Parts: sequence; C-alpha cells; structure tokens
Amino acid sequence: MRRLPVYLLIDVSGSMSGEPIHAVQNGMENLAAELRKNPYALETAWLSVITFGSDAKVDVELTELPDFQPPGLRAGGVTALGKGLKLLGNKISTEVKKTTADQKGDWKPLVFIMSDGGPTDDWRKGLEGFKKQKAGIVVACAAGKGADVSVLKEITPNVVKLDTPDEKSISEFFRWVSASVQVSSTKVESSGQEADDFGELPPPPKGIDLVKH
Repeated sequence: MRRLPVYLLIDVSGSMSGEPIHAVQNGMENLAAELRKNPYALETAWLSVITFGSDAKVDVELTELPDFQPPGLRAGGVTALGKGLKLLGNKISTEVKKTTADQKGDWKPLVFIMSDGGPTDDWRKGLEGFKKQKAGIVVACAAGKGADVSVLKEITPNVVKLDTPDEKSISEFFRWVSASVQVSSTKVESSGQEADDFGELPPPPKGIDLVKH
C-alpha cells in the first residue's frame, strides 16, 4: 500500500497560550474525525504531529488514520522554528518509504506548518535540511499579525494568513486542511496521480487569506 503521509508542524511557543492552543487541539480532533468519514483518506492518509517551542519534538509518529489520536498540547517557550524544520526533515527522511526498482514508495508527503511569531533560532539551517527531502505540497499558515510572513515565504510559496489566531479562524484552517487531504487522497486512489500543485487544493475559505507573491 502506498501511503499519503501528512505532517503537521505546529508552533507551541508561549504566545500560543490560551485560546490559540486550545483551538489547535480542537482543530486536530475535528481534522481526524472529518478524514475518517472519507473512504479514500481511510485507505491512504497517515498523520504525524511535530511541535516546536524552545525545542522540537514528535508528539505523534506517522500513524495510520484509524489509529491517530491527537496529542495534548501545552504552550510555552520561544519559537525554535529551525529545530522544528530540522526534525521534520529527519522524520520525512526516515519514515517515508522511497521508490525502489522493486516497489513503489509512498506518495510525497503533504506538510502543513502553523506559526504565530518569528523564529528565535537558526531557522535557515533547519530549512536547509528540510528542503533536502522530497515533500509534495507544503503550506504555511501565519497565525495572527505577529507571524513572520517573510520567513514562511522562504519555506514555501504557499502561505495563508489568519488575522487573529482565535477559535473560529483556526477551526476554519483545520477544516480546510481536512478538505485538502481528502482531495489529495481521492486523487491518488482514483487516478494513481498525486496532487503536486497548490492550485489543486480547495481554495482557502473566507477569513483565511492567501499571501500573494
């Protein structure tokens, strides 16, 4: 079986305390519930959650959708985005099966990054390691006015922005992530082709603005 890996890289620094971190928690629970309603996602989607505050850690290893349990999140510390990107790159390298002469590997992973601030570490070094991996569509979400959009644009051209990282907007973001994974799962299952362009995903809903070049 060719898996469709989906990685969530989530900022849990101190500025995410309160409503934002609770909204992310609820958003992941709703994401999993919505995906389980889709037979194509059930067949192909595997989810992983990596968080970064002062350090980065894997909260959920790459897990088959029916077995996925959203982690409990706590916000605190600074914004070590570079460590998060480095760990993300390492996990893609070790977890995503590569195509060989004998068998097809996994589909290219979908990556969704959320941050509400500016990085406090050497994020370019972390980005260098991440970019060595062959990810598919990478989307970054600037959650609120404090997010450093210019940094996120260097990670990926696909950046969306929430004006306020509140319950409503973060919930909308995760609903859109769910819809995007469902579109990608349906495509790989029905046509044997993967979604490899941001334009193939559903358009972001009202309140989630695409950051133009």
